[in-house]
Amino acid sequence: MKKQMKDIAIDVLVDIFAGFLIAIGTYNFAAAMGFPMAGLSGIALILYYLFHTPIGLVSGILNVPIAIGTYKLLGRRFFIDSIKTMVIGYAIMDLVAPLMPVYGGDRLLAAICSGVFCGIGYGLIFMRGSSTGGMDFVFLAIQKKRPHLTLGTISFVCDAVIILLGAIIAKTGIDGVIYGMIITFILTTVLDKVMFGANAKKFAIIVTDKEAEITSAIDQEVERGSTLLQAEGGHTGSPKAVVMCACSNKQLYQVRAVVRRIDPEAFMIMMDSNEVAGEGFRRL
Repeated sequence: MKKQMKDIAIDVLVDIFAGFLIAIGTYNFAAAMGFPMAGLSGIALILYYLFHTPIGLVSGILNVPIAIGTYKLLGRRFFIDSIKTMVIGYAIMDLVAPLMPVYGGDRLLAAICSGVFCGIGYGLIFMRGSSTGGMDFVFLAIQKKRPHLTLGTISFVCDAVIILLGAIIAKTGIDGVIYGMIITFILTTVLDKVMFGANAKKFAIIVTDKEAEITSAIDQEVERGSTLLQAEGGHTGSPKAVVMCACSNKQLYQVRAVVRRIDPEAFMIMMDSNEVAGEGFRRL
């Protein structure tokens, strides 16, 4: 119980800090300069430019039907954690960010700062196994229905459409589109750097005596398949099981959490993978 309360407290603190970074990057840099952004924040910004509606409140309202519609697909725990993160983040967006000074300097620096702040914020949230909701839910739901489509492909198409609309509404012309793409590129790059690095996919090798429990948990909680190999300890000569699992950056944190919970004595190697192709990833 004490460990559970500690984890909850850490989650809340991370949500507050990450929400502050995302709010500053969105409100005090992107919105202040009239930049379009991707995702539901981008849609909320469009409405903000048109009607001056609160960015956080609108994002929350837009999230309601999406969250309800994808509840069964994504699971109760992920849903509850994401709702907590969203409430904290949107409250900071509307109540704290407007109290902070807005940036009015160089537009390129504003785009860079927006991408960096938001990227760090999202990375911290994903590392805790949560989500900011919105298009994250949509992307994951689409991929679950169409596993041959990568998250990168899905998010690129959706983000490009939202950024284009935002630039048209804000009347920033082609410059707005360029700045919006700069923000998105920096955001995703920083997010990957915060979590693991620039590579998109990871590979886990786990030597354990509890292979059945670990493979079952990876399948149910991470929703990734795994492969079992039979091995032998070089020093003791005792039989060992090796679990191999290819996954995304975010999912590797979940795999590590599963292994840590089920078999703290396991030996785990986490590696970058240059390319992963097949079911659940890019087609061969």
